[in-house]
Amino acid sequence: MKKFAVLTVLFALACVGANAQKFALIDMEYILKNIPAYEMADEQLSAISKKWQNEVEAVQQEAQNLYKTYQADLVFLSAEMKTKREAEIVAKEQEAQELKRKYFGTDGELFKKRESLIKPIQDEIYEAVKEIAERQGYSVVVDRASAMSIIFASPRIDISNEVLTKLGYSK
Repeated sequence: MKKFAVLTVLFALACVGANAQKFALIDMEYILKNIPAYEMADEQLSAISKKWQNEVEAVQQEAQNLYKTYQADLVFLSAEMKTKREAEIVAKEQEAQELKRKYFGTDGELFKKRESLIKPIQDEIYEAVKEIAERQGYSVVVDRASAMSIIFASPRIDISNEVLTKLGYSK
């Protein structure tokens, strides 16, 4: 995403020199912070994430407790019991890893939940930016929040408040 933003800025600068095209900036973080639905979705995601993290930590703690008990009982255990306990510990650690992957993996539950809650808001913002850009003749609109290479930009070209107004959140 950052590479895309940097390339967009470089492309915009090249276009400005060639055709004197119009461009604008938005601050996606600013826009999102001013949308109550996003704040509620973010809080919901945080609560779910914390709940799932507690579940994972509980299973990891169980594995640690099994290991501590195993260490304490080690001298009293037969070879067969040692093997059985080691298998229990490994199974519990694998359960914790699987739970972590299920909830927080690249295609995990948190990702899916974020997609279902946040993507509609982002799509709405994108459509508003697109309409404003087409109406006002902007060739490029760059997100200031993700474009790390923007050192200075005039506030006159920031259309974030206009996007919020278009979405019905006047500032």
